[in-house]
Amino acid sequence: MELQNKVALVTGGGTGIGRAASLELAKRGAIVIVNYSRSQSDAEETVQLINSEGGRAIAVQANVSCDEEVRAMTRTIVQHFDTVDLLVNNASITIHIPMDDLEAATEEVWDELFAVNVKGMFYCARAVAPFMRKNRKGAIVNLGSIAGQTGLGSSLPYAVSKAAVHGLTKSLARALAPDIRVNAIVPGAVATRWWSGREEQMNRLAPHLPLQRISTSEDIAAMICTALEQEAMTGQMITVDSGQTM
Repeated sequence: MELQNKVALVTGGGTGIGRAASLELAKRGAIVIVNYSRSQSDAEETVQLINSEGGRAIAVQANVSCDEEVRAMTRTIVQHFDTVDLLVNNASITIHIPMDDLEAATEEVWDELFAVNVKGMFYCARAVAPFMRKNRKGAIVNLGSIAGQTGLGSSLPYAVSKAAVHGLTKSLARALAPDIRVNAIVPGAVATRWWSGREEQMNRLAPHLPLQRISTSEDIAAMICTALEQEAMTGQMITVDSGQTM
């Protein structure tokens, strides 16, 4: 699928992988909607970067864990651009808890992580699906994590939430076929603000990876766009981790 003039919604599009995906989509000619929940200044800066380079972008606020806010955001996008062609379900949160500290994985932690990381991706896919179906063509990319494959991560609930994202990807791929393709990009360690305060740990990891480098947000963004473009692929988990889980 050519991305030129396609309307692309990127959740959590103001920072990290979301910003990199927004910029790469714009570079490939897409009209980009940069969603944010709280990071308004980051989202507006991303929009400014795109528009200053001759692209087209707007920022739209919505907490993806709230279905009504997601539906309102989708209505706003359609009012501006008539449709939604592409969705990058990037918005995710985590809480750093030692894996063996089961008592710290409280009901509130489970609910918050699943509300954003899993239900939020479902709400966004459900909201945009009717417009993609109307066009008889659409593509969705969910952001998973190798934590969902290995069981290791910033916390046990986070790892489980990402395993659920992988399952959601396959289920949505079946539910939305043949008009809408759904795939997941599964990053390993990526140099983003999530490593803030733990940069030394990240740098110690790099030499032990087969490619001896930590992925960048731009690495992940390039693969997101490739998955959006690839018309013969759906229901796939594409790992980008410098060989970490090989």
